[in-house]
Amino acid sequence: MDRRNLLKYSFSGLAASSLMASGLRESFLKKVEKTSFSLSSTNNDEDYWELVKSEFAFEKGLYYFNNASLGPCPKLVVDATNEFRALLDGFPSKYMWGGWQDEKEATRQKVADMFSADKEEIALVHNTTEGMNLVAHSIELGPGDEVILADHEHPSGTVPWQHWQEIRGFKIVRPKLPILPESKEELIDVYRKAITPNTKVISMVHGTNTNGMILPVKEISQMAHEKGILVAVDAAQTAGTFKIDLHDLACDFYAISGHKFMFTPKGMGVLYAKKDSQKYLKPLIVSRQHFKDPSIRRLENYNTRNYPEMLGMGTAVDYYNLIGAEKREARLRDLKAYFRGKVENDSRFKLKTPGAEDLSCAIQNVEVIGKKVGDVKKMLFDDYMIDCRPIGSHGINGLRISLSVFTTKADVDYLIDALKQV
Repeated sequence: MDRRNLLKYSFSGLAASSLMASGLRESFLKKVEKTSFSLSSTNNDEDYWELVKSEFAFEKGLYYFNNASLGPCPKLVVDATNEFRALLDGFPSKYMWGGWQDEKEATRQKVADMFSADKEEIALVHNTTEGMNLVAHSIELGPGDEVILADHEHPSGTVPWQHWQEIRGFKIVRPKLPILPESKEELIDVYRKAITPNTKVISMVHGTNTNGMILPVKEISQMAHEKGILVAVDAAQTAGTFKIDLHDLACDFYAISGHKFMFTPKGMGVLYAKKDSQKYLKPLIVSRQHFKDPSIRRLENYNTRNYPEMLGMGTAVDYYNLIGAEKREARLRDLKAYFRGKVENDSRFKLKTPGAEDLSCAIQNVEVIGKKVGDVKKMLFDDYMIDCRPIGSHGINGLRISLSVFTTKADVDYLIDALKQV
């Protein structure tokens, strides 16, 4: 099959088996065919990205630059999830207790393929917070042991370790990261200096939620493993923005929130655990299969689940593949360059995100000189209906701008004009 038909097959294969009883099945498959034809195009002009934007049903007048907080679902994902939900409600016990087993595993495989992993390394959890809790809960540390958590970690990545520190008595080490490093070697050196003979775990973000800085996970993992140190990664801000090969990254654990740049239904996430490192993990919740299933599925054994959202995540991965990983990344880097080019030589603004390709991608942070970021955020929303995230910590005082595939250059122009007015 050619690429377009292959993508159509991927969508309809899930729909044909799961939506068989739905009266809307044919109309859904027609939408799939139409969207597959349009979005798998080789075009890369602004008309193409306007078409992508039309797949998202934003409130009228809203300019959305807050994808790093919470992303939308494209219409195909909304339609598919609603259909799964209607089918579940039509015959609840059938689909909750095994009727969707094949579809669940198909979703797991799609996620594994997206991140170049084995499906037996993928747990379908709720979000990054759950994944980081699972890791911190599992690894048995005690007095004398150390965990490295740099100062730009998200609370969801720090609080679980702080909680278990109170119970187990290990030490948390908090090195400071530079806000505008000139190279990834500068970041690697921060971790190198923080490691001691007592270090057992490095828990780190792949991309900071403060200024969108990308950390060199691969190099830090390699350095850590030479010393017998485990590496857990919070990937909430990177999954879906550029191509990620988890085997190449070499980390032990990688926790993902699908509801940001992957555009999955809310409350769906992923925990990757390298096969050799799964022995360290213990479930947060145990249920009837606890003593029967030794696979990574033991980490997601909740008894009942919101399966429509889970299967909707599979559709979101299909949507991701319609555009393609390389094309998505190239677009986000193009938007990044376009945005930075509009502000970097203007004395009214100061970029708070490193510009190198290996140090940032979809998230950029800009300070309006002489103004408090909270005030700027309020004016942008009240006067221009622009939604973005103010970051006041770490001396940043800047607006976090999330660029996404539904962002057009006209949207960026509107944002820049508003910033200049402010």
